[in-house]
Amino acid sequence: MENKETFQYNYSASEQAEIKRIRDKYAPPAKTEDKMETLRRLDAQVTSKATTAALTVGILGALIMGTGMSLIMTELGNLLGSFFLAVTVGLALGIVGIGLVCLAYPVYNRTLQKGRKKAAPEILRLTDELMQ
Repeated sequence: MENKETFQYNYSASEQAEIKRIRDKYAPPAKTEDKMETLRRLDAQVTSKATTAALTVGILGALIMGTGMSLIMTELGNLLGSFFLAVTVGLALGIVGIGLVCLAYPVYNRTLQKGRKKAAPEILRLTDELMQ
């Protein structure tokens, strides 16, 4: 018979918690998303994409409009050579910027409709399962 000596060491509760936190960083996610969380995530994705698109168009339009205003109202227009040219370019930029700012809401609606159309089958399937 062979005499095997084993050594056992138990870590304290705080060390056990630290070990678990470190292990969780490297372990694959074990928790699966339930249907309600999936439904909320899909709905939020559609809305956030539309909001991002509208904000991008609106901010870009505001920046272009501001550039046009600064050409007209400041000394920056002197870089173009003449005041008339600065006013002409500034007005053109301002009009383009205003147009883009006005397009922000239609871009939001269009992107929202496309996103809803794309996500509709999955959302309807999930809602049917949840309402039963």
